[in-house]
Amino acid sequence: MCGINGMIGIEDLDDAAMRMQQMNAALAHRGPDDSGMYCNDGIVLGHRRLAIIDLTAAGHQPMYSTDKRYVIVYNGELYNFKELRFELQRIAVNTNQEAYAFSTQTDTEVILASYQRWGTKCVQHFNGMFAFAIWDTETRTLFIARDRLGIKPLYYYNSEKLFLFSSEIRGLLASNLVPRKADPESLVDYLRYQTVHAPKTIIQGVGMLMPGQCAIINSQGIAAEQYWNIDEKAQANAEEINYEQVCKRVNSLLLKSVERRLIADVPFGAFLSGGIDSSIIVGLMSKVATSKVKTFSVTFEESEFSEAAFARKISEKYNTEHHEIKLLISDFLRGLPEALKAMDHPSGDGANTFIVSKATREAGITMALSGLGGDELFAGYPIFKRILDIESKKWLMSLPLFLRRNGGNVLRLIKPGTSSDKIAEILALHKLDIASVYPISRQVIRDSQVSQLLGSSSLPANIVQGKLTESVSLASDKRLSQVSIAEIGTYMQNTLLRDTDQMSMAVALEVRVPFLDHTLVEYVLSVPDKFKYSHTPKKLLVDSMPDILPPEIINRPKMGFTLPWKNWLKNELRQFCEEKIKALSQRNSFEGIAVLAIWRRFLADDPLVGWSQIWYLVVLEFWLEENKVET
Repeated sequence: MCGINGMIGIEDLDDAAMRMQQMNAALAHRGPDDSGMYCNDGIVLGHRRLAIIDLTAAGHQPMYSTDKRYVIVYNGELYNFKELRFELQRIAVNTNQEAYAFSTQTDTEVILASYQRWGTKCVQHFNGMFAFAIWDTETRTLFIARDRLGIKPLYYYNSEKLFLFSSEIRGLLASNLVPRKADPESLVDYLRYQTVHAPKTIIQGVGMLMPGQCAIINSQGIAAEQYWNIDEKAQANAEEINYEQVCKRVNSLLLKSVERRLIADVPFGAFLSGGIDSSIIVGLMSKVATSKVKTFSVTFEESEFSEAAFARKISEKYNTEHHEIKLLISDFLRGLPEALKAMDHPSGDGANTFIVSKATREAGITMALSGLGGDELFAGYPIFKRILDIESKKWLMSLPLFLRRNGGNVLRLIKPGTSSDKIAEILALHKLDIASVYPISRQVIRDSQVSQLLGSSSLPANIVQGKLTESVSLASDKRLSQVSIAEIGTYMQNTLLRDTDQMSMAVALEVRVPFLDHTLVEYVLSVPDKFKYSHTPKKLLVDSMPDILPPEIINRPKMGFTLPWKNWLKNELRQFCEEKIKALSQRNSFEGIAVLAIWRRFLADDPLVGWSQIWYLVVLEFWLEENKVET
């Protein structure tokens, strides 16, 4: 796991090299083990290394192919690199061609050899999380690619004569070639969803290569291609015809996924919350690992926030080397400024991930497995049931619009709050489909409030709604898969995965996510609702893992990583929050009176203003100040 940088278009190579040094320095936290640079022919590539596989100097990057034609910088892990290495050598023998002369044990070199053999189609052969760039010194062509699920990021800036890319926005900004200006439309997206959805970012002119996408950059410009499409994969139908067969298939795919992700030459472990997803990952790790599994849980003295008892039960069942990271509320608050500074892109969430990652890294672990993705794949969130319930009430659309609106207004009066607001807005829709309902369900604040905060009567189109409208409509027996695609393409990729990457890599910890093996994702999305839907939590996943989970874990209430944020914002963090809210209110893009008003309403316990609607404004202002970005 590493940090990569690159730039094309600066003729003065000395100037380019200096700027690349600055970009590499900005990513030093991602790769403390080594640093490297390639500077030639109008292109500069930079790399920061966190050594996970083949810890020797042979893994230094940028890395050259054996014939010196290709140069690569790479961030990620290729879990099937050993199989691919064998396959490449087998093909060479069968075709009487010269085999690639491997000189390292790295997966990086396998990517180079694969590109030499298959060209841009090499990505079809990869199983892993990755973002990489390969420079062809003969054709003066750059090839960039990102993994199918978007686990690893790749940001870029493209102007008329200049192309830059980096693992982080801060890498691009460090070049001093990218204007530090916030994108107005992205500000709206952030206020709606406490994140910015790819391909856009918070910075004007900075985009992201999309998950499952690759591109060629040359003198003609950029030509992007979607080599993997989640909608298309979900249209396939599972071959298994009964529930028992489906469960066996899920078990086999997830077990294989975990096994693949245990390849490492460094100490590794797993995050263990004691929930269904992380407990299953630990149970499967214990089946295939050759040594005792190390597990890590954050615990609190306050029993209402602590999941320690559940995590201990799993640890005892699988005899793991368990580490309880005991965190006082005061410790969390003390570490908050460092967590905020670690953010590469503003996010209303993420501080929790930083605290856990830092404590795990300090325990001597360089790589950890996570249960992220289980809820999205196996219908673990309440939104799955809500969407199905709403779709079953399509008869409401036969009622006159004024009646539906009046019903929503009555609900607001009887039970004021964000939930009632959303229900009222849904009742006023013209149709109850996923593309219309889902964006409202996930929105942090309503568009009317966004307009007030920005002092604008018109807002750009809702990006989430646009994504879902363009998405392929699945058959009626796969409504849950349709919601999974919505979750994966919005909240998971643009909040959870981004936060996991930026917060774990801030402390040089690699996090692997077995639930996001693309073969497992493709299969579960192909399974019809009748095998997924149940009133018990993630029944298909649980039934696929017999004897892995004790009943106490299966039937426990879902807690999540919840902390007393509301009290903090009104007490310990009040001065800090007030300073940031006032600073945000003075920015040109915001309506100062409205920003200050939402803060006062929160302090007055207005049921329509929750702590999260304040915190993500505070985070935004902190990030803008920290990175010297204008709005």
